[in-house]
Amino acid sequence: MAKYLEILKKNAMLIVLVLVYVFFCIKTGGSMFSPMNFNALITQNAYVFILATGMLMCMLTGGNIDLSCGSFVCLVGAVGGILMVVKNVNPGVSILLMLLVGVVYGCVLGFLVAYVNIPPWIATLAGYLAFRGWGTALLSANSSTGSIGPFPKSFLKIFSGKLFETTIKEFNVICFAVGIVAAVIVVVVNFVTRAGKVKKGYEADSLIAVIVKSALSAAVIILFAYKLAKAGGIPTVLVWVVAIVLIYSFITSKTTLGRYFYTIGGNKEATRLSGVDTRKIMFFAYLNMAVITVITTYVVIARLQAANSTAGTNFEMDAIAACVVGGVSAYGGSGTVFGMVIGATLIGVINLGMQLTGVDADWQKIVKGMVLLGAVVFDIMAAKKNATK
Repeated sequence: MAKYLEILKKNAMLIVLVLVYVFFCIKTGGSMFSPMNFNALITQNAYVFILATGMLMCMLTGGNIDLSCGSFVCLVGAVGGILMVVKNVNPGVSILLMLLVGVVYGCVLGFLVAYVNIPPWIATLAGYLAFRGWGTALLSANSSTGSIGPFPKSFLKIFSGKLFETTIKEFNVICFAVGIVAAVIVVVVNFVTRAGKVKKGYEADSLIAVIVKSALSAAVIILFAYKLAKAGGIPTVLVWVVAIVLIYSFITSKTTLGRYFYTIGGNKEATRLSGVDTRKIMFFAYLNMAVITVITTYVVIARLQAANSTAGTNFEMDAIAACVVGGVSAYGGSGTVFGMVIGATLIGVINLGMQLTGVDADWQKIVKGMVLLGAVVFDIMAAKKNATK
């Protein structure tokens, strides 16, 4: 019995995600389950997955956050609009220049946090206040409407288009085939990973647990592939999200650099005394966050097909909520990319579900705030219970 309770506790947020999704499916009369809304769940909430990946790295270092990322999306979007639309600069060159803006800001922010020892929330609060004003000023100076667009088709195709758009009787066969291949790969990886742990004598999940986990994972992937095939194909933004999630999952779980983030969050002073340059890790965390924010900007302005002053509003809150709901400790030192993905998906489901049911925007904020508070309380209670064992 205790073993099953432990499994339920370990997968609590995944269970909550399923229940919330089923609730909105019932509430919307099945509309939430339609192919178009499966597609919308990805395209409208891709920013949460991407931005939360960078926020995860910051939070691992001790619960540190970046409050400026939402406003920075507005500023970088304005720069991109001026370059691509007003000045007609080549989209490829514009993408690199926008990335350069992010690198410069990341270096400045990383230096202030890591070497000047300004508390991250203070350093990023300055950006939160300044960047939206700066971005709005640039937009107003270059457009009478305060919005710049539309962006070149080549840019839109990279960040808001679809792969394999050829369909047979309104069903994208290639998209569905890619989903089947992905499902097979996930199943093979699960069994190979378990076999490797057993061979080395490490603790591993039971064979039944791996079979159930693999079957459920494959079913979800194939379902997504089917729905996306019905919706016309694989959104390019999904490719960006999957690539970023896989890269950061590898960094945090398989590299020395990734382990440093956890050790700093667990005990920064002990990590420093062991010979690790903690300042470099903190510097990298905020440089990385700035770069991730620029990638988020590409996705956002491509979906909106314009740069405007409201872009990025409350993005920082959604990213923080996705991390905390996904099991990233508010104190740092623990959390996974997979958990963050669960949290981001839950935030996305809540966003889309409340939009479809016509919930007032103010009540949407209240609901997400309560979800965040509940996740923090759960994290603290779990930590206390583990400490007493």
